[in-house]
Amino acid sequence: MKNLFERAAKIRLVIFDVDGVLTDGHLFVGDDGQEYKAFHARDGLGMTMLQASGVILGIITGRTSKVVTHRMHLLGIQHVFQGQVDKLPAFLTLCQQLQLNPEQVAYVGDDVIDVPILKEVGLAIAVADANELILPYIHWQTRLPGGRGAAREVCELIMRAQGTLAQQLQRYGILQGVT
Repeated sequence: MKNLFERAAKIRLVIFDVDGVLTDGHLFVGDDGQEYKAFHARDGLGMTMLQASGVILGIITGRTSKVVTHRMHLLGIQHVFQGQVDKLPAFLTLCQQLQLNPEQVAYVGDDVIDVPILKEVGLAIAVADANELILPYIHWQTRLPGGRGAAREVCELIMRAQGTLAQQLQRYGILQGVT
């Protein structure tokens, strides 16, 4: 756990995949072709707290969806790369734009499309229900599955490691019991 916290303490950017990480992976498509996704409110709050603690958030996803654009706008996430079947170029572009080295980046994925980035980052994370083929490439796996609180777990891990979780929770009247 010490090595995990040391890695998490260095993180300045967290990049999330969407389908299977911020959602449970189900894709709902209406007769009109409109796509619908369900996001967990607790994940959103965790992401908001992590941003408030000074960590930058980004999205790199293989699909393109208006609902993702809308949700990320609501969360204040500015770095959104959609339609990235090959995700590594978007990752490298984002690191260059933000002048960060890969050791300062965490990535959260769930499937083989995420492996090229998982192999590069300082903190590689898979959600609990990730495809088992990616497990050799990660440093940590969440307890909760994608779309069901996994992102919140990631955010709280990083805030704990950086000593910012208690401050974020104080905003909500939680004054004790946070380590």
